[in-house]
Amino acid sequence: MAEPATASGPEAMPEEFRSSHLLKRVVELVAVAIVVVAAIYGLPGLDEVKARLENANAFWVVMIAVAEVGSCLGYMVAFRSTFCSQMSWWLSYQIAMAELAANSLLPSGGAGGLALGVWALKRAGMPTAHIARRTVAFFVVTSAANFVVLIVVGLAVFLGVLSGKSQATLSLLPAVITALGALIVGLSPGLLRALGKRGEHIKREGRRGRVGQALQSGLEAVADGVDQAKALLRAHSFGVIFGSLAYMGFDIAALGAGFAATGDVPAVGTLVLGYLIGQLGNLIPLPGGIGGTEGALIGVFALYGVNVSEATAAVLAYRLFQVFIPALLGVPAFFLLRHSLMHADNPAAMCAPLAVDAVKLPARSAG
Repeated sequence: MAEPATASGPEAMPEEFRSSHLLKRVVELVAVAIVVVAAIYGLPGLDEVKARLENANAFWVVMIAVAEVGSCLGYMVAFRSTFCSQMSWWLSYQIAMAELAANSLLPSGGAGGLALGVWALKRAGMPTAHIARRTVAFFVVTSAANFVVLIVVGLAVFLGVLSGKSQATLSLLPAVITALGALIVGLSPGLLRALGKRGEHIKREGRRGRVGQALQSGLEAVADGVDQAKALLRAHSFGVIFGSLAYMGFDIAALGAGFAATGDVPAVGTLVLGYLIGQLGNLIPLPGGIGGTEGALIGVFALYGVNVSEATAAVLAYRLFQVFIPALLGVPAFFLLRHSLMHADNPAAMCAPLAVDAVKLPARSAG
């Protein structure tokens, strides 16, 4: 299929989303996987890891793949419910899976998928202001599931309600830090708007003025997006809440299946806390978080008392599917999405009335 025109403007496809670039990333991922396998079989001291992987339980290996597909579908449900519940499920699937593929293939710490979604939604006819608010809201609601579960599980382990390492530094402290982070996010709209108002009287002429205006608009968009996320959660939107929890929960289940396939599953509290804290390694700007995520997960599980060889085998089995399932689903979805955008007339135009969201945002002074 020919590449879309390279016209400039807000709807032009970014270079990193072009077929040649994405296919190059697929080849790189395959090459990395081959290197990892060669390292496991060639480096000394990894005999136990190799043995665990060679003797992995086939049923639980299949369950890793099934759980990852469930996680991807949860992402799609949360995406559609956050951006536009009137959008067709087929278009929602194409954009959501393409986003997940971008997260697996692009070294952007998860931002590549959101950027692809913004481009696709603009091409599909969704209003820009709505995209900006809802992109922030989508990031917040999917992160909120992790925040809430980490706080609840951390407190439950500390109090002895759930099994796991109950030391305060390994249970209570992560819960408290996460609660403080959630509080800051919740209060951020007022703080961001106050910061934006400080630049209202800067002269709009010249480069400095344009930068100041862009910064103020960006701060307002982020503040509006956080307010939208809070409103969606307060409204108990089933798709948003269920989709976000499924996106996270099935991924945790996939990691648990990785442990079951190669050894013993850790205590529930250890599994959940190790997963949520270890996933911070995905913020390192590497394609699919490869290297950073594995290292962080293995290190955190070792800190929680899990045997290093057992954690290494489980994490490698899990990560193989966590990286490649979204890519296998998302790359074909991306080509289908391009075809849809090239041959359909604004397929997301039905979302235009949502440009003025039903959720009332804080009033701004006229200045």
